[in-house]
Amino acid sequence: MNPIENIEIQPHSPLLDHAITDRFLSDLSDGETAFITKVRGYGAFRKRITEMGFVSGTLVKAIKKAPLQDPAEYELMGYRVSLRRSEAELIEILPADSLERTAKSYNGTHLLETVPHILRERSQHIHVALVGNPNCGKTTLFNYATGKHERVGNYGGVTVDLKTARIKKNDHTLFVTDLPGTYSISEYSPEELFVRHHLTDEMPDVVINVIDASNIERNLYLTTQLIDMDIKVVIALNMFDELETKGDRFDYKMLGEMIGIPIVPCVASKGKGIDKVMQKVIDVFHESEKSVRHIHINYGADINQSVEKLTQLIDKDKTLTDRYHSLYLAIKLLENDSHTFMSLSDLPGTTIIIGTAKHEQNRLEKAYNEKTETILTDAKYAFIKGALKETYHLAPEQKRKAGHNADSVLTHKWLGFPVFLFFMWAMFQVTFTLGSYPMNWINTGLGWLSDTTGNAMPEGALHDLIIDGIIGGVGGVIVFLPNILILFFCISLMEDTGYMARAAFIMDRLMHKIGLHGKSFIPLLMGFGCNVPAIMATRTLENRKDRLLTMLIIPFMSCSARLPVYVLLISAFFPAKQGLVLLSIYLIGVVLAIVMALLFKKVFFQKAEVPFVMELPPYRMPTLRNTSIHMWNKSVQYLTKMGTVILFASILIWALGYFPRNTKNSIRYDTAILKIQNNLSIPENSKETQINKLLIERESERMEKSYIGQIGHLITPVIAPLGFDWKIGVSIITGLAAKEILIGSMGVLYQSDLEADETSVGLQNKLQQQVFTSGPKVGEKVFSPLVAFTLMLFVLIYFPCIAVIAAVKREANWGWAAFTMVYTTVLAWLVAFGTYQIGSLL
Repeated sequence: MNPIENIEIQPHSPLLDHAITDRFLSDLSDGETAFITKVRGYGAFRKRITEMGFVSGTLVKAIKKAPLQDPAEYELMGYRVSLRRSEAELIEILPADSLERTAKSYNGTHLLETVPHILRERSQHIHVALVGNPNCGKTTLFNYATGKHERVGNYGGVTVDLKTARIKKNDHTLFVTDLPGTYSISEYSPEELFVRHHLTDEMPDVVINVIDASNIERNLYLTTQLIDMDIKVVIALNMFDELETKGDRFDYKMLGEMIGIPIVPCVASKGKGIDKVMQKVIDVFHESEKSVRHIHINYGADINQSVEKLTQLIDKDKTLTDRYHSLYLAIKLLENDSHTFMSLSDLPGTTIIIGTAKHEQNRLEKAYNEKTETILTDAKYAFIKGALKETYHLAPEQKRKAGHNADSVLTHKWLGFPVFLFFMWAMFQVTFTLGSYPMNWINTGLGWLSDTTGNAMPEGALHDLIIDGIIGGVGGVIVFLPNILILFFCISLMEDTGYMARAAFIMDRLMHKIGLHGKSFIPLLMGFGCNVPAIMATRTLENRKDRLLTMLIIPFMSCSARLPVYVLLISAFFPAKQGLVLLSIYLIGVVLAIVMALLFKKVFFQKAEVPFVMELPPYRMPTLRNTSIHMWNKSVQYLTKMGTVILFASILIWALGYFPRNTKNSIRYDTAILKIQNNLSIPENSKETQINKLLIERESERMEKSYIGQIGHLITPVIAPLGFDWKIGVSIITGLAAKEILIGSMGVLYQSDLEADETSVGLQNKLQQQVFTSGPKVGEKVFSPLVAFTLMLFVLIYFPCIAVIAAVKREANWGWAAFTMVYTTVLAWLVAFGTYQIGSLL
């Protein structure tokens, strides 16, 4: 159930399918007709085009295109008009033929009855974009308003991609898009350009500017840029309860009237005020909100003079003013925004505009002895300070300091590091201690399921597939779900409380030494949960070299998918020091990341240093709702992977190990077993022991001669120096798809062995009893604490999963993705080889 009163998730309707695949007037072929549903664009263009009759519900026909395909001629209201393609691309339509098809299929409704209904419905579709600073609660508001369960964290850079959902509010359908958090829409980071492109290219009908009420002055800088763009904006004043708790007094209604933007206080984490925000969006969309007006920020006489010169030139070029407000474009040019200059240089007839902008830049920089970007930024903050001086009154200083008191300990010069290491150790220890109880319950349940299913089914291939392939493979992975949930719960607590940002603060000097920005620590720490979002989170780093270097070492941050392997091996071979051994694996990953970062810095990334600038948000009490949502999302991802990738892999591995069924020596074993059974001189208990031994030998040999055994023996020469047998080799290969599959593979391969005691519980016992079946170590135990530790190191370092490689390819390119695959695997072999060989000598 959606927690917001009067807002509901939009149910599916064939009439709404058009909203997902919007078409524009420029898409019409000659002779086609369509109904206009909405006109995008702002200011002068919107006024001019609506005055010509391009309004919702008007029937328009495409006549023909000019010989050079631009402009095109259209007919409406009995007269003809030509529009450039750039203008036609801003007019949304609903083709008449699609209306006819919809009418015939929509409950048998006739066309004439349906058209007004569909057009009214389409005219009430509102595209909304959520923008705001990192850590302002934007994604929390999105989650509450839409029912989505996106990740929420009390530090910058959580939202690194675009998310869209639709909701129903008072007969209106709102398509809400959560954009990445950004401090401005300049060109300093990929997020800023991403948000800017969305606002200028997608042209949302209304923008919700989410502002952190505890830091209004800094948050309003982004608002001033939205004012320059002359777009429809509603301010959601989030965390208003914190402002009231501090004792500050804020006349938000007066500020809203001053800047021409309605301001609605809300508390997104509790769902308060969100319904009012959405209602205000509808009011602004229909232009029924009286406080809405476009203001011009006063930058001072000199700057205003330069802005005026540029806007007069820009207003003459309709191609530019169709998409951008001339004031916004003029300011971007004065700020020496390289992306804006590049975009304009590609257009014809912009030489004079670019030349004038350069001239005005030089004039202002000489007058102020400062870069124009800084001049304009100072002017915006002067405007903000002036507005807040009239509307915002601070509480006494001692009351306002609350929220950062814990920093006296958590970021202390001497206590900061020990406290951080303690939190890390406690997180891993709790993962084992609390996780062992539900882990044992699941293990017991799987044993019961296996026995019950096995007893109910006749012997045969299907019996073995279900018991050994599905229950043994998938069940071997699902048993570790509690451990993963506990780990994510702990990471979520650090994020939600604001401690994650403090960890970056503590680690900045170390990160600086290895050539990384302090903010790189956040994606690295996120990597302990999952490497994929961690790699995506590198977008928060402004410098491309920082992003690439961070991406290359993120795979050493041991993700939760590797945790089942560690839990299995540590529980089996290091029962006395579980938390310490697990911590050592994670620390080794961190050390390797540092070493490789230093190496890559010298080889690939010689660069100028980037200053460390990062917000330290106030500590906040995490909500059970957010942490629960986070755990639920991760559990769903984990269970989905078990029901798809891991299930498929387990069945495939079982089949490769199950066939072929007969080997050359099978008849010899059958003859020997029959001979023992018919020998009356052997006691019955001795018969059972001898027959059982022969059955184990036969099954072990059959497994070695199976298809998967043949694959394992092919790679044995490569992994033998590491102390691994062929079954470990096969498991490592299957782990390339996803590290959890490695456990499933072991479950299938080792559970297939027959033992004297078929009721022995768990894969741990199986591993402890494994022996080499070929080679110079025949009969020796495969696993020892040294081999287990070596295997954990190999799993930590080698080829990250396919999803991680795909993420690296998407964020960088195929070259870096291929390099990541190769260098991590080679390094894994070298580290495992050194560990095993040196450990054997000692």
